[in-house]
Amino acid sequence: MSKMHLVMGGRVTDPQTLEFQDLSKVDLVGVFPDYASAEKAWRSAAQRTVDDAEMRYVIVHLHRLLEPDLPSA
Repeated sequence: MSKMHLVMGGRVTDPQTLEFQDLSKVDLVGVFPDYASAEKAWRSAAQRTVDDAEMRYVIVHLHRLLEPDLPSA
């Protein structure tokens, strides 16, 4: 199975959490085949909103959600 990574972000209710204010406005940056390309996309998206503390972008390891029993290495 491919190691898929989702990059997404949006406005959060509290900068210390990942509770998004409005799920209909979440920015889905894309799905990437490896961590390096996902990190590059994450850095680009996060840099655009660096001055807004309520905006958060994250990398979600989709392969871990789909098959949680697989080793992480």
